[in-house]
Amino acid sequence: MTIINSRQNPRVKEAARLRDARQRKRQQRILIDGARELSRAMAAGLRMIEVFVCEELCRGPDAQGLLSALGGCGGEILPVSRPVFEKLAFGDRAEGVLGVAEMPRASLDALALPENPLVAVLEGVEKPGNIGAVLRSADGAGVSALIVADAVGDLYNPNAIRASLGTIFTVPVCAASAAETLAWLRRRGLRIFAARLDGSVAYTAADYRGPTALVLGSEAAGLSALWSAADVTAVRLPMLGAADSLNVSAAAAVLFYEARRQRGELSRQGRRRESKS
Repeated sequence: MTIINSRQNPRVKEAARLRDARQRKRQQRILIDGARELSRAMAAGLRMIEVFVCEELCRGPDAQGLLSALGGCGGEILPVSRPVFEKLAFGDRAEGVLGVAEMPRASLDALALPENPLVAVLEGVEKPGNIGAVLRSADGAGVSALIVADAVGDLYNPNAIRASLGTIFTVPVCAASAAETLAWLRRRGLRIFAARLDGSVAYTAADYRGPTALVLGSEAAGLSALWSAADVTAVRLPMLGAADSLNVSAAAAVLFYEARRQRGELSRQGRRRESKS
């Protein structure tokens, strides 16, 4: 196929615009940069529009493995030169493959929960990288779903996708308002635990074995007053040094794995079967 050599090519320019949130919303498309990220998006069934490939950059085993699978992705494969790919790529980690996909349309009502769910909620978290890092921990700990409440930016920011290593496509995820999220959790009978500096219960003393929601806020603002309701248990993580809080992704990992410890090991295969039921 003909290689695209011009950085001014209309399709290249349109794809590059997807780094802007307004363009993602306008086009209803997202940019997926990286071999693992793209592989996981394809495995999750995202509709691919096009995939830009720079073969000279596809040196790693992940990229090489993906090249052989691209024929079944459903999108158009567009070979590009290295300078063109560098215009499209996010940051310094250029792996030679970058996809444009239809934006997933997820909602609270569309989330399918297993019988004994463990749901994570992030309220008002500003940095896409933090959302991505929390998703990696959620995927590893077998969290049933992640809800981004009162999101500052859009969920599918390229930095969130990259920081998640593509697990944004393996964990059921959606965005909603905090009020909608709280009402949804109550309707489903989940016990709600909110991580707060003034929490009255040590995080290890809470019981996460039943249907549970773990709620975390931003480092700057914490959680809103909405999560101080009578049916929300405030839990605290001990801070024994000079800092008064952990990065939200670190706090999330601590809570997720404490919940997993209490619940016992659940295989990744079993969790995925449950989430599809």
